[in-house]
Amino acid sequence: MHIDFLPSERTSLGVEMELEIVDRETRELRSGASEILDLMGAGHDGGHPKAKHELLESTIEIITGVCSTVPEARADLAATLDEVTTHTAPRAMELLCSGTHPFSDWADQHISPNPRYSQLVEEMQWLARRLQIFGIHVHVGVRSAEKAIAIANALSTYIPHFLALSASSPYWMGRDTGLASSRSKVFEGLPTAGLPYQLSGWDEFEAFMTTLVSARSISSIREVWWDIRPHPNFGTVELRICDGIPTLAEVAAVAAVSQCLVDWLNNLIDRGYTLPVPRTWVLRENKWRAARHGVDAEIIIDEKGTLSPLRHEVAQLVEELTPVARRLDCEADLQRALVMAERPSYMRQRDVVDRGGSLRDVVDSLIAELRTDTPA
Repeated sequence: MHIDFLPSERTSLGVEMELEIVDRETRELRSGASEILDLMGAGHDGGHPKAKHELLESTIEIITGVCSTVPEARADLAATLDEVTTHTAPRAMELLCSGTHPFSDWADQHISPNPRYSQLVEEMQWLARRLQIFGIHVHVGVRSAEKAIAIANALSTYIPHFLALSASSPYWMGRDTGLASSRSKVFEGLPTAGLPYQLSGWDEFEAFMTTLVSARSISSIREVWWDIRPHPNFGTVELRICDGIPTLAEVAAVAAVSQCLVDWLNNLIDRGYTLPVPRTWVLRENKWRAARHGVDAEIIIDEKGTLSPLRHEVAQLVEELTPVARRLDCEADLQRALVMAERPSYMRQRDVVDRGGSLRDVVDSLIAELRTDTPA
């Protein structure tokens, strides 16, 4: 099967943000996406261009257009978020963004009225029904299929960095899971989700997708939900590893790390370097450590098993990428990753409970963070 890769402008940027709709009184997830999206879609042929359904009726995904810089993407998201809020606020709905809702039950959620989602639930059953999870996806443009594969392979090294910085799902159905990111473990239950395969080139990607489609494992390549994947139609490398992130400032920080990393790796290719392909067993262990311990994890940095504190690795990465960030007009956003590394959302949520608060109070805190664009 031939798969066309539609090249993008170098390091163009797109961001997708999955918002949770909650009831103002109960703080439970609330089915309201269809109502809100119908209102937002009025006057738009085929629906609103920047607000979409997701699997659950309690989720609205907002997306940017094709942006050049992180500040542009942040402003794009903010405008759509404001528009969503004008419809949710009068209907006693609130919005937040985190990897999981702290206490709602997945069994109570309604599936969005889209045949694609109905088919997914029919095929995956319990694995799909329990996907009461929410994430941030970042697309960064690349100019060729072969570069997309090489860059995606190399980006896998940084999965623990992205996961720890964004980790915001310590609670699942009213219980503390003991993890920084329970979302990442729930999502791994799907057979085509989780760590990406390390591929030798675009030919192998085409062959792998051909096998999956021919075997009816998937109906299209859109159903391969790796943590990092090439997106042929958009001409991007897509980073899907991040939990939902509570503030736009923090979303912008993750977007800055993503854009700068892809640009840096692209430059290495142009200078004649062959990008490293990390070992799968190291990736798997490091992802687990980040999911369990967040920024307090120690990760493996070589095949001898040498360990390094993840906060130190994040700081080194930010230092390496700072010249790139200056050129891409996102230095302040990149530096914010250092602030995130001190106290990510999973810590802030637990702090609410440690101070004597309830999980309803955790929801209140998340609502306030999104509304004020300020971490609590």
